[in-house]
Amino acid sequence: MRKVFISLNSIDDVKVFVNEVNMLPCDADLISGRYTVDAKSIMGIFSLDLSKPIELDIHCDSDCSTDAFIEKIRSFVITE
Repeated sequence: MRKVFISLNSIDDVKVFVNEVNMLPCDADLISGRYTVDAKSIMGIFSLDLSKPIELDIHCDSDCSTDAFIEKIRSFVITE
């Protein structure tokens, strides 16, 4: 599992993020406070407080697929 913190500041950011995360061959969750949603669910993402950084947990066995994914979403990543 890999954790990073991301920031989604606009509706367009959410759309781009969901398109990228749906290409992942594994599961991913977004955690904001005590709420956890599927990172592939646009409706779930909009139920979170997007004004604060969100924790992204990627559940992959292969580090190479997570590394490539992190590079694709680099503009949203705050800390790794």
